[in-house]
Amino acid sequence: MSVDVEDWFQVGAFETVIDKRDWDGLQSRVEANTDAVLALFAESGVRATFFTLGWVAHRYPRLIRRIVDAGHEIASHGWDHQRVFTMDAGLFRADLVRARAAIEDAAGQRVTGYRAPSFSIDQRTPWAHVVLAEEGYAYSSSVAPLVHDHYGWRDAPRFAFRPLPDSALLEVPVTVAQFGQRRVATGGGFFRLLPSALMDFAVHQVNAQDHAAMFYFHPWEIDPGQPRVAAAPLRSKIRHYSRLGAMAGKLRGLIGRHDWGRVDAVVAAEAGRLQ
Repeated sequence: MSVDVEDWFQVGAFETVIDKRDWDGLQSRVEANTDAVLALFAESGVRATFFTLGWVAHRYPRLIRRIVDAGHEIASHGWDHQRVFTMDAGLFRADLVRARAAIEDAAGQRVTGYRAPSFSIDQRTPWAHVVLAEEGYAYSSSVAPLVHDHYGWRDAPRFAFRPLPDSALLEVPVTVAQFGQRRVATGGGFFRLLPSALMDFAVHQVNAQDHAAMFYFHPWEIDPGQPRVAAAPLRSKIRHYSRLGAMAGKLRGLIGRHDWGRVDAVVAAEAGRLQ
């Protein structure tokens, strides 16, 4: 179970209509929304991994402590949600260093996991895993093994793999459902918009092959009262705002139907398998 901790105005869908220089002047809802996620997990005793923006950790360090104190893993989501394929190796390294410093300062513990914003590690970024390994990360969960208009690496493995021959770094892709040769995304907005049975099918499908499913969502997805971005493209509005009110209930159902845990525990199990 994983949560990508970012505010409603930091999503990829709005990156062309909301200037990052304006972020501090916008109504922040990430703290309240993440606290609601923590409460939801506490209801059923679920432990998860929170991939957090350094920007958020810098401004809300007490939120990061609450995540850690509740028994969850804290990991990096980069500094300000810049997609990896828009950077070169040097900029990517600087982004990693800046984000990790802010998150570790707030959490009081080492960060060993990373998730690229919008799953933006793909065939265009052959240097990304090298930089992650050099910076001492144990794992990445940054690959979506499918084709999508915003992201995707169709030829990537569906299950955990070592992207570098000389490193223990593990890449744990987000779970997709396989229908013949077609792969269908199951987390985040896809989970909100599509029947819950699709995610259930994907979980059973990967579990049957002795792997753990990797589910993700965002705190803003359980917040139907968030501000609306009038200037956003219609497709972005549909994806972002549809069925926000139904998300918390769907999550409770999903949590109750399967066993969930932190990503670092999955990584430890998968690393043993790949030795």
